[in-house]
Amino acid sequence: MWNINNGEQIGEPFIGHLGCIRSVSFYPDGTKIVSGSDDTTLRIWDANTRAIACQPLQGHTDYVMSVAISSEGSRIASGSKDKTVRIWDAFSGEAIGQPFEGHEDNINSVAFSPNGTRLVSGSDDKTVRVWDILTGDTIGKPFQLDGMVRSVSFCPDGTTVASGARDITLWDAENGTVLWQTENEGGEVAFSTDGTRIVCARRKTLKTWDANSGAAVGKPYQGHENMIHSVIFSPDGSKIISGSNDETVRIWDATVHSVIHEPGKGHQGAVQCVAFSPGGGMIVSGSADRSIRIWDPSTGNVIGQPFVGHQGYVRSVSFSSDGVKVVSGSYDRTVRIWDASTGNAIGQPLVGHADWVTSVAFSPESSRIVSGSADKIVKIWDADTGDAIGQPLLGHEDWVTSVAYSPDGTRIVSGSCDKTVRMWDVSTGNVIGKPLLGHTDWVRSVGFSPDGTRIVSGSCDKTVRIWEADTGNVVGQPFLGHTDWVNSVAFSPDGAWIVSGSNDSTIRIWDANTGSPIGQPLLGHADWVYSVAFSSDGTRIVSGSEDSTGRISDATALTLDNTNQPPANSTSANIPHLSSVNNFKYFSYILTESNTDYSLQPPHGILTVKDGSDFLELNMGSFG
Repeated sequence: MWNINNGEQIGEPFIGHLGCIRSVSFYPDGTKIVSGSDDTTLRIWDANTRAIACQPLQGHTDYVMSVAISSEGSRIASGSKDKTVRIWDAFSGEAIGQPFEGHEDNINSVAFSPNGTRLVSGSDDKTVRVWDILTGDTIGKPFQLDGMVRSVSFCPDGTTVASGARDITLWDAENGTVLWQTENEGGEVAFSTDGTRIVCARRKTLKTWDANSGAAVGKPYQGHENMIHSVIFSPDGSKIISGSNDETVRIWDATVHSVIHEPGKGHQGAVQCVAFSPGGGMIVSGSADRSIRIWDPSTGNVIGQPFVGHQGYVRSVSFSSDGVKVVSGSYDRTVRIWDASTGNAIGQPLVGHADWVTSVAFSPESSRIVSGSADKIVKIWDADTGDAIGQPLLGHEDWVTSVAYSPDGTRIVSGSCDKTVRMWDVSTGNVIGKPLLGHTDWVRSVGFSPDGTRIVSGSCDKTVRIWEADTGNVVGQPFLGHTDWVNSVAFSPDGAWIVSGSNDSTIRIWDANTGSPIGQPLLGHADWVYSVAFSSDGTRIVSGSEDSTGRISDATALTLDNTNQPPANSTSANIPHLSSVNNFKYFSYILTESNTDYSLQPPHGILTVKDGSDFLELNMGSFG
């Protein structure tokens, strides 16, 4: 048994079965658990003490493949490889009536109707049957399918039944009419508690579907490394739980994050940097392919031709305040200014750094440009003439990795591989105060809050920190959660949130005041996330990655109740098991040339486990 909030095991294992456990379910009041096993028995357990509540329920002559509890908790149903369904008294464990007979092959799944008067079953005989609980008679004719049925589920209002075979099929529970059917998307199925969504596990992937239309919702949830055999929504519908042959149980955030667009073709190398235009109508990206591209955020399509001229990785890009120009910094040691509409270079490259240019930014009024370099210095340039202004800003003892102007343009903040954050007076070039100390490894990214009162920094020490801009004092504790370098950080336009991107391939959103995570990490990038940024209206997040893609995420989908979210230092649960179980996964959305998106979904009190060998007989194709 596991804690759904932190993924930690609760107490000791329940021990007693003599064979593989195929299916488990909580009683509605949570006090007991029923399990079905290859030892041909069912067992009822006290959920708190782990004691067996009564003698094993015996009657089946082959593996018990599925168990279910009626909504009022008085009856148990079981389906078996012996081709029968049995009903049991949930308190005494006594068999009720005779076995339900009619299926001609293994019964893989059973489920009660919400009012407890009917039972649905799915079988390897390629049929779904609905039964009258009181009489044991089949209601109507079997629902015929073209493949073995792995899973069945009643809609919460009892009007429809979902089945997972080679396809997902939604049936009218009264007359067996097919309401909709997917093609080659079947597997383990479960309804959300409000009946609006169906989750299906197929091979290593989870997908959700609109229960009314049959349309796919969001992107696949991916993460399991082997076959998923069980999936279910949590009672509040906020999470999905999955169990798999990879010996893990996974908990996913089931909240739907809308996909803004499909992938578009673009860069041929890692996307090192991304930025929104001030009005949010364009995105600029720089890449290891030495080019810069402009994108339409509403479609994800590239606009015009690449900006070509740099002779090394493009490490940083930024729009001018009017969106007319783009500045870029490159490993070729130069800064370049471009016409955002034509892609033409404006003037000659800005030359002066003696090593890679790692970061660039326009001043708020766009009259100046600041650049940071691996040569350990910060430079200020005239944006119109390209001339250096004043002397280099000296003080860092290692690479300068990130620079940014304050909103009023009077200060510059810089982060360095010397593990410090420094502030500079733009008019004098002098350091303001002492270095900001706290990070234990390279500082990879820095930025000011919109009101200029705070500074955010991200580091190779895997943390995000907040600082008071006036005093340099650290604010609160480090934000913990990333499991690898934090490469990029940024405030939302209202200063309420912070976004971070990491080498752990995730994007995280944080409450800027408390440091608590907002929702689950955004997953989907297949490699290091180098750069993240909010749109000017705060509704979107753009990210760039080593996987050669840029992604646009809907930030508004994260405005949900966060009271039950994991602590700041937790990740989506990945619960180890000594044997095959079920598990879950998550989501995101893409801008360039990758095909990985995801969504998260959490656990319910019911977890079903089925044997992988039977599942493989479905001969299903891949998807996602």
